[in-house]
Amino acid sequence: MAFAAIIGAFLSDELPTMPHSSNPIQSAQRTIRLEIEAIEALFARIGDDFAKACKLILDCKGRVVVVGMGKSGLIGRKIAATLASTGTPAFFVHPGEASHGDMGMITRDDLILALSNSGSTAEIVTLLPLIQRLGITLISMTGNPGSPLAEAAAINLDAGVSQEACPLNLAPTSSTTTTLVLGDALAIALLEARGFTAEDFAFSHPGGALGRRLLLKVKNIMHTGDSLPCVQRGTTLRDALLEMTRKGLGMTVVLEADGRLAGIFTDGDLRRTLDRNIDVRQATIDEVMTPHGKTARAEMLAAQALKIMEDHKINALVVVDDTNRPVGALNMHDLLRAGVL
Repeated sequence: MAFAAIIGAFLSDELPTMPHSSNPIQSAQRTIRLEIEAIEALFARIGDDFAKACKLILDCKGRVVVVGMGKSGLIGRKIAATLASTGTPAFFVHPGEASHGDMGMITRDDLILALSNSGSTAEIVTLLPLIQRLGITLISMTGNPGSPLAEAAAINLDAGVSQEACPLNLAPTSSTTTTLVLGDALAIALLEARGFTAEDFAFSHPGGALGRRLLLKVKNIMHTGDSLPCVQRGTTLRDALLEMTRKGLGMTVVLEADGRLAGIFTDGDLRRTLDRNIDVRQATIDEVMTPHGKTARAEMLAAQALKIMEDHKINALVVVDDTNRPVGALNMHDLLRAGVL
């Protein structure tokens, strides 16, 4: 209900009253049902206009500038963030601030995505002459296809709802949910059109868990050089244990005479050795090591190394080069510290 209608109703003693409900579960279910119905109504509206909007954005040489006031502005910020993180450069500009200098953030190569349920938000309508004068492409999302904003736009995406979930039909609820879903649909359609990959997504989220899993490589966290525990074949078990203690990885690499990987000896191997009643003072590493063992490559994703460890229930991996020569090692603690786990 528009503000003027509310005032008119107030003057005529017809102001809507809040229905009383003693059942919060029924109230919640009603709200969810109404918002689901509003979203389902979007299906029939996804057609040529939506496809044209996608093409305009794909052809845009600049960025998508999202504008919106109030609740539409909050939804607009989320849409801009989703676009930016899925391959479409975008940012949000407050339309009120745009009238006082922030319009300078927008260039002729950009595209404006304007959100307004009524389509007549004063702060946005005020910008329309300037947008047209600069020749900036305008796409709108409104609940009123006949509104000033919708008519000024190159494409209007209809986000209208038959009623808000608010029992007074006043608070933006169904309308904001519908706009958010329409924005998500737009972002994902653009993502697929661009061939956006999981690795591309990770570059937009380098500080998050997903970014670490998709960008961090074994070479970034493995132990190399003097920190790599290694002994030669024929080394006594006692000396191998001293090497493991010095390097603190809970394992040691065992090398052939030519430097290739012969095997690996871990804390787990030590426990199994003790169970076999082998004399640790007399045994050599050849008798107790795991021949060859599971390996990784330096260019492998750390997440792939983690999967190898989990699949084989081991806590350490030797990193080898193309000639099967050890170049590093890592254990589960390294992956934990790196945030891959």
